[in-house]
Formats: sequence, C-alpha cells, structure tokens
Amino acid sequence: MVTTEISHFSKECNTWREALRSQREEFTRMKKELQQIAAHITGKDALMDVEHYENQFDIQLTNIHDLKKNIKAHSNTTAYQMLSSDGPPSPDVAEDHEKLAEAYRQLRGRLSELKRDFQQFLTSYA
Repeated sequence: MVTTEISHFSKECNTWREALRSQREEFTRMKKELQQIAAHITGKDALMDVEHYENQFDIQLTNIHDLKKNIKAHSNTTAYQMLSSDGPPSPDVAEDHEKLAEAYRQLRGRLSELKRDFQQFLTSYA
C-alpha cells in the first residue's frame, strides 16, 4: 500500500509535468503569435493590450517553470523516501503533494483564463 501511494504520487507528478510542458509550448507559440500581430497594430489601446499579454505570457511561463521545478523536486523526494523507508510516506510528503496539486489546479485555471482572453483579443484585432 505504501508503494502504491508513493507510486501514485510519482505518476501524478509526471502527468502534471507533461501537462505543464505542453502549456509552456502553447504559451511560447501564443507569445510568437502576439509578436507577429503586434507588428500590424497601431492603436494606443491595442498596443497597451499587446504589452499586457506580453507581460502575462512572461509571468505565466515563469510560473510554469517554477511549478515544474517544484514538482520535480517533490517527485525526487518521494522517490527517495520510497527507496529509504519501509513505512508509510511521511505526512510531510502527502501534505507537500496536496499543496502542489492545489498550485497546479490554480495555475491551470489562470492559464485557461488567459488563453480565453487572448483568443478574444485575437478575434478583435485579427
């Protein structure tokens, strides 16, 4: 059972990291798309929107990177505990996993909202 729980943590971490990798690629693509569109925008308000999205993309790409790094560290800690202990995972491991799960859910929500907003922006300026 202990191995099952730790194995579950590890699988979930790998799933999160893969999803974040995909998000990073998508946000990098959207950032390039924004740069291409920005070359054709001249209105002051629209340029302010471009700057807003540039900033948001940079912030979210940093958030993605940081969360991926934290998930990897947690995964390594979990794997180490599995190798070095015969007992159940420490409460800290489970607590850290739940905190990362919540951080992942929150980031996913922010990324989805930003993507929706950006698509609306593209529709209005394309």
